[in-house]
Amino acid sequence: MAGWASTLILVLLAAGLAASLATARRRGVTLAQAIALVKLKVLFGLRLPEALQAGPPSASGPVIHVYSRQSGLDAAVLWAVLGRDCLHVLDEDDRRSLTLIGLRLFGRTAPAGDTKALEAALAAGASVTIAVPHSAEPAPDTLARYRTLAALARRHRAKLSALHVRGSSLSPWSALPRSEAPRHLLPYLTLAGSGDLDLDDIGPAANGASAPRDEDRVHDLLALARFASNDLDRGLFLAFRDAADRYGKAGPVLEDALGGKLSYTKLLIGARALGMRFAKMSEPGEALGVLLPNANGVIVTFLAIQSAGRVAAMLNYTAGSAALVSALTTARIRTVLASRGFVEKAGLEPQVEAIAQAGVRIVWLEDLRESITGLEKAKAFLAWRRPIRPVKATDPAVILFTSGSEGTPKGVVLSHANLHANAAQAEARIDISVRDKLFNVLPVFHSFGLTGGAILPLLYGVRLFLYPSPLHYRIIPAVAREVKPSIMFGTDTFLAGYARTAGDTDFQSLRLIVAGAEAVREQTRKTYLERFGATIIEGFGMTETAPVAAVNSGSHFKDGTVGRLLPGMALRLEPVEGINEGGRLFVSGPNVMLGYMLAGNPGVLQPLEGGWHDSGDIVAVDEDGYITIRGRAKRFAKIAGEMISLGAIEMMVQKLWPEDFHAAVAVQDRRKGERIVLVTTRMPALRAELREYSRRFGATDLMVPGEIVNVAQIPVLGSGKTDYVTAQKIADEWISSHRKSGHARHDDPAESAGHPD
Repeated sequence: MAGWASTLILVLLAAGLAASLATARRRGVTLAQAIALVKLKVLFGLRLPEALQAGPPSASGPVIHVYSRQSGLDAAVLWAVLGRDCLHVLDEDDRRSLTLIGLRLFGRTAPAGDTKALEAALAAGASVTIAVPHSAEPAPDTLARYRTLAALARRHRAKLSALHVRGSSLSPWSALPRSEAPRHLLPYLTLAGSGDLDLDDIGPAANGASAPRDEDRVHDLLALARFASNDLDRGLFLAFRDAADRYGKAGPVLEDALGGKLSYTKLLIGARALGMRFAKMSEPGEALGVLLPNANGVIVTFLAIQSAGRVAAMLNYTAGSAALVSALTTARIRTVLASRGFVEKAGLEPQVEAIAQAGVRIVWLEDLRESITGLEKAKAFLAWRRPIRPVKATDPAVILFTSGSEGTPKGVVLSHANLHANAAQAEARIDISVRDKLFNVLPVFHSFGLTGGAILPLLYGVRLFLYPSPLHYRIIPAVAREVKPSIMFGTDTFLAGYARTAGDTDFQSLRLIVAGAEAVREQTRKTYLERFGATIIEGFGMTETAPVAAVNSGSHFKDGTVGRLLPGMALRLEPVEGINEGGRLFVSGPNVMLGYMLAGNPGVLQPLEGGWHDSGDIVAVDEDGYITIRGRAKRFAKIAGEMISLGAIEMMVQKLWPEDFHAAVAVQDRRKGERIVLVTTRMPALRAELREYSRRFGATDLMVPGEIVNVAQIPVLGSGKTDYVTAQKIADEWISSHRKSGHARHDDPAESAGHPD
């Protein structure tokens, strides 16, 4: 036996040496590099980008390869992959780590801080690799280092390239603490790159502005490489399985207000078991309606649908029966998955009756779960790592319905890749880790609640706590005190409501709040920072971008903006008549939807033409890439020939009366085309006070609302956005009733109207 074992070892060594020699010849690298590459592929399943599979990159001049240092494996991968003449600037910990795994770097290396060797290599036309701290949100000293690297590239006329080795942070040689990165002996590694950047090639600047700062361009390169290191060619079920492999040892990852706790394995086993039933009751690619609250069951159901190769149509149960039936018709949904307990507690019997009257079958999940046999459970346990039906990443995964804040909701069809890409884009810009816990109160029928509040955390090992309703203003702070989340998603309306009822210790565990759907008021931001020590960062998105398109971060933040575009995305602005600064925003990228389903053509995907989506927003982009929302194109009023932003009016009023809530809408006016009506909770809302403040604010007289309507509460959609359809109805009814009574006045906007001063 010993003889056979020795022979086998010799054969394997000979095969490895032969493979290394072949690799060295094919790639044009040294034998030592080839041996290292074979080792890395065998031990860590290293995957290379297509551009590096044939050999090291060819360049007409020097390239500075920048990478986020996560472990000593990063240096090993880059040394094995890049050309023999590349100089590798190494941290001392890298050398020790490489020795432990039996790799020794020969050839051109230099210790960190050896600027002479670095300058000499670049001057000679050689490329170099330089490590920077791993954080997605670089500290000020790291940004200063980016500037130094850019200056170095300019001095030597070198190009910049960012590289990222995903998975190396999970190795025993990780530079991250165990609390942020669980350890695996042999984690899978994926190398990805950003492509080369010539700093002198600034390209077309947005709105004619100057090019972004050098440090921002380096930061964007690193974010792009980090994003590209994700495998977006897999369906969501397999993406969750990959997450289970990386983070599954950390214990329960999903909790809800009912006390349920699920690990990755239990989550996927449950999804596999339910998925087998869904596969029997529907056709491949069919849309199944989901009428469920934020609880563990909705995530299991969502993944079960993905496992079965069906499409999850997330139904907005707050929209009313008519909108619900319209959604069923638009997406040609024949089956709705619901919970009896939820329907009873939420009082959704009228909606359920409307669904049944529409001829749509309702499947009660309580009954379905009880009917699953022991044999089916055993099959799910044995096969939980595989989906029931394989899918392509480009296949539809979910249908979400637009909020209807400006009209009839549309079905937005998002692919597996759209959802995965958007989660990956956010992870490339915001620091999250397994030590975080996300408290999600946003409903998963909304894109922010689904992608940001469920898919993002679970794909990257962040523990998730689901709460069923964002409207429980008194209960949510108390729950947060017990759950102790570090991250929370929300809208300004919801966050302000929680702060009013919260004790000073309720949200003290929070470090970060990501807000979207509506502008964040300064008062809300200040309250959370001063009372709870939590930073609110504002982002921007839409259902059609799955949903995040831009976001501020800890390292890149500018007040009054919604941040910078996510990696992998592009934008263009088209001029709008009457708008001098900014334009109509069009976006493209891997997270942009497949297309719409419309009520006029049910069940048929209307594909996006040319890959560009018209956001319908008027925005301005500054020289650093920060986006400022001027307003929805539909939310501009034309008064006396001038375009007036209703959103800008709301911002002005909000600064005057920060503790109240406001919605500006436009109504028809015989003399001036349109007239602005302010719907507000402020009591009393004196127009003279508003007019006086507008002059100090720098607003024109045309921005002063012609009418003011008091309400007890601004109407809000289930997603947290202002319900402008209802606000418009309130304004129209108020105008109509006052016209009949003869009390409405239609004089110049600079004059008093609506309320006596």
